[in-house]
Amino acid sequence: MPDLDAANHPTPKEPTLPTNYVLIDFENVRPKNLEVLSQHPFKVLVFVGASQAKIPFDLAEAMQKLGDDARYVKISGNGNNALDFHIAFYIGQLSIQEPEAYFHIISKDTGFDPLIKHLKGRKIKVQREKDLAEIPVLRMSTAKNSDEKIDAIVKNLAGRGQSRPRKVKTLANTINSLFTQKLPDNELMAIVNTLKQKKFIVVNDGNVSYKLPKN
Repeated sequence: MPDLDAANHPTPKEPTLPTNYVLIDFENVRPKNLEVLSQHPFKVLVFVGASQAKIPFDLAEAMQKLGDDARYVKISGNGNNALDFHIAFYIGQLSIQEPEAYFHIISKDTGFDPLIKHLKGRKIKVQREKDLAEIPVLRMSTAKNSDEKIDAIVKNLAGRGQSRPRKVKTLANTINSLFTQKLPDNELMAIVNTLKQKKFIVVNDGNVSYKLPKN
């Protein structure tokens, strides 16, 4: 006979992790380490200027290996900041489709920073990194010790603006999402305690407040 109790109480599904989008300003940055993204669930958009006619073979090969998770966006027109406007448009469009997504703009152009500040004020999770290796989940995978892991976690939390988790449990889940493999509860709480000891967070009756360096 079918297990009626199991039917009435189905096993809860694992929560789906937010999508991490990487938007590369190819006019400003020519990443040589795109292959590092292949070990993690990223979606990659490379924005190519209207007058950029050639793509390096190494980049094209790395993009091909990412399959459907990677694509080029050839922009229209050559005006000042034309590519920046395209990136802003795509973030706006994707953030409507996936409100929980996290966006990584790969560029050395500080002109993105006012836009990022505005988007964070709208609770859109977005950060600018100068290189792919600065993306927190990638820094986690290459961290050589616990101090480097804590630094990467702090950078990620600082980049979340007003959308930082406000409860200890939510903070632990957020930290867990930065790692390729899920961490046991005792390891997660050890990380939370380290953040407390280093005075990056204050916990009061399960609520979390922050004292993070400016990002």
